[in-house]
Amino acid sequence: MSVLPIGAAPVARARTINFPATSSAEQMIARCRATAELLPKLVNALATQKESERGRLFDITDFGADDRELIGQVLGEGEVGGVVALRSGVVAQVQESVLAGLWRVRFADANDVLVADYIEVGAFPEAVNEACASTAAEIVIGAPPPGTMNVMPVLAEIQERMSAHRPGEGNHVITFSLFPMTPEDMTFLQETLGVGPVTLVSRGYGTCRIAATAARGVWSVQFYNSMDVIVLDTLEIGDVPGAARAAEDDFRDSAERLSEIEDAYFR
Repeated sequence: MSVLPIGAAPVARARTINFPATSSAEQMIARCRATAELLPKLVNALATQKESERGRLFDITDFGADDRELIGQVLGEGEVGGVVALRSGVVAQVQESVLAGLWRVRFADANDVLVADYIEVGAFPEAVNEACASTAAEIVIGAPPPGTMNVMPVLAEIQERMSAHRPGEGNHVITFSLFPMTPEDMTFLQETLGVGPVTLVSRGYGTCRIAATAARGVWSVQFYNSMDVIVLDTLEIGDVPGAARAAEDDFRDSAERLSEIEDAYFR
């Protein structure tokens, strides 16, 4: 039984850094001075970033095509990726690099034209917070349809936890395998919460799909087995779920690894 089937195709499995050790790569590095100047700034940001702080953005929109290609080669693609829809109509494609806590965030307009390209250091992209700020602070609970059984207590619990949560506190988790919910319950729950502006997929330990609902701070978090079947279906009420966040230790590890890459290829 699924709370909010996301329906998003899973992101590719995490890749190791695939830096091309070829003569053409050496030539590219030699002419991509913007990338060489950016890397130590990223190392410093990772070395000092706190999990509770806002992300730090590094604008690469105006970098040349070679520089942006080289940055993509250096950073690779990590475990978490997804889509964020902003109120302005702009859509952000977010992709964590193989260095946890280091993200590539690309913004496109309604015509799918790139309008901004950033590297971001943070627990998760700030675009997620920006999009979720437009979701509803309260839920409106109507009369339940025939066939419902437990949905009304669940909705009351969600509403109470939404009001009580403060940023930085642990999330409250509702696990649907722990009590019976009829199909009518789940349909009414989906309709009441609505569909939100953020969809993320994590390939950490198994596949986890995370979707914001239209209720502020209410997230569908679903874990899948290797057959792409849901094995744990939950709602989290609170901050961005931990399955999509980088921790402070991740920043320090990533700073060390990126510094090694800089030393090996850019000095």
